[in-house]
Amino acid sequence: MRAFFLALLLPLFAHNQRPNVIIIYADDLGFGDPRCYGATKLHTPNIDRLAAQGLRFTNAHTSSATCTPSRYALLTGQYPWRKQGTGVLPGDAALIIDPSQPTLASVFKQAGYQTAVVGKWHLGLGNTLEKNWNAAISPGPRELGFDYSYIFPATADRVPTVFLENQQVIGLDSSDPIAVNYKNPIGKDPTGKEHPELLKMKSSPGQGHDQTIVNGIGRIGYMSGGYKARWTDEEVSLSFLAKARGFMEENQKSPFFLYFGLTEPHVPRMPATQFKGKSGLGYRGDAILQLDWTLGEILKQLNYLGIEKNTIVIFSSDNGPVLDDGYQDGAVTQLNGHEPAGPFRGGKYSLFEAGTRVPFIVSWPGTVKPGVSKALVSQVDLLASFGSFLKLKDAVQDYSDSENQWSALMGKDAKGRGYLVEHANGLALVSGKWKYIEPKVGPRLFKEVNIESGYDTVPQLYDLEKDPGERVNVAEKNLDVLREMEELLERVRKAG
Repeated sequence: MRAFFLALLLPLFAHNQRPNVIIIYADDLGFGDPRCYGATKLHTPNIDRLAAQGLRFTNAHTSSATCTPSRYALLTGQYPWRKQGTGVLPGDAALIIDPSQPTLASVFKQAGYQTAVVGKWHLGLGNTLEKNWNAAISPGPRELGFDYSYIFPATADRVPTVFLENQQVIGLDSSDPIAVNYKNPIGKDPTGKEHPELLKMKSSPGQGHDQTIVNGIGRIGYMSGGYKARWTDEEVSLSFLAKARGFMEENQKSPFFLYFGLTEPHVPRMPATQFKGKSGLGYRGDAILQLDWTLGEILKQLNYLGIEKNTIVIFSSDNGPVLDDGYQDGAVTQLNGHEPAGPFRGGKYSLFEAGTRVPFIVSWPGTVKPGVSKALVSQVDLLASFGSFLKLKDAVQDYSDSENQWSALMGKDAKGRGYLVEHANGLALVSGKWKYIEPKVGPRLFKEVNIESGYDTVPQLYDLEKDPGERVNVAEKNLDVLREMEELLERVRKAG
C-alpha cells in the first residue's frame, strides 16, 4: 500500500519541481501605463493583481527600444546589436535567429517541457524574402524549439495580415494565392494613399501606413490574394487568447512553456467592440484595457485548471511607449493627462530611459514573495536564468550577454546586474546610479512620433538616482566616472 501511494505522489513532486512558465509580452506598453506603476487615468486591475501577488520590478529593461531586437534578445540571450539584420523587420523578412543557437524554447524543450508561441512573432520566417505563403514555411518557430505556434508574421500594421498555425497560413484557398511585396504595388487591392475615403482609421502623414488596405486600415507593404485567410483587427487578440488557453488546457498535466506575444497597444489600435470608448483615452487606452482583460483571462485559466501555484508568470513589454505611430486614433488628442512613460524621458525608439525601462512582474504564488524590487535586470537574462534553474548551464554557456539573475527574479537579490547596455540605433550604459549615452549624430527629436531620440554629439552622463528624467548632463563634472563608463562600454562591445 505504501508503495502504491508513493507511486502516486512521485509524479506530483516531479511536477512541482518543474513549474510551468508563461511569458506575457506586451507591445509598446510604457512604464507608466499600468496603474501599479503610477498611472492615474487608466484602470488595469489584472496587471495590478499580478503585481500584488508577485514581484514588481522598477529597474527592469528590454535590450532595445524597438520590438524586433527586443524579441531577438529575449529568446536568444544575445544583445541584438551584435548581429546585423536585427532591426525592425518587414513582414516578408527571413528568420533572423540561427536554428543552431539555443533559445528559451529549445532550453525548455531540452528540459522536457511542451513549448508554444502564440501571438506576435516579428522575427522573420523562412530563409529568403521571397517565400511561398501558400505552403508550409520553414525555418520558423518549430526550428527554434517551439512545439506549437499560432502567430502572425510581423506586426498588425504590416502585411500579410494572416494567421499561421504551425507555420502554415490558416484559411488558404488554392484558387486565391497570397503574394506579398514591400517594394512594388501588386494586385488590385486599393491603397490608403490612393483611396483615403475607404479608410475607417486615417493614417498619419509620412509614416508609411498608406499601402494595401485591409479591414479598412492602410498597412505597410503590398498584399494580394488570400481573402479568406485575412483576419479582422477586432478578432486578433481574442483568437490569440483562445489558442493560448487551449494550449494550457491540453498541457495542464505536464510542464509547459508559453510565450504569449500580445499585440496591444501597438498600432493599428482597433480593439474588440467591448473595449471601444471605455478608457476615455482613445483607442490606445482602450487597447490597454483589452490587454489587461486578456491577462486576467490567462490568470483565470490557471485557476480553473488548478495550476496557478505551479506556474511562473512573467509580464513585461518589448519597448517603451509611443502615441502617434502611424494612425490618427485619439492617442494624442485624448491623452487626458496620462503619462505613458511615467517619470522617464523618451519612449519607443529612444536612448533615454523610457525606451527600454518597462513594466516587469514575476509571479509564482507561494515561492516568490510579493513586493517591489529595485534590482537591475534585463530580458536578455531570461535564457541564462532559466537555463540555470533547469540545470542546463551547458546550453547557454556561449551567450555571455545573458546573465544568471535567478536570485534577483525570485526576489532574493536586491541588486541584480552590475551593468546593462541599452540600445536604440546607438548604445547607452547603465551601471549603478550612472547612465552614459555615447555620442551619436542624428536628430534630437523624431518629429514623426514626437519622441526625443537621446542623440547628442557630446557624451552624456546622468545620475539616475537624483535625475531619473535625464535632464541634467553631468559629464563635465564627473570626468573620472565618464571615462570609466566609456571604457566599460567599449569592453562590452568588444566582448562579443
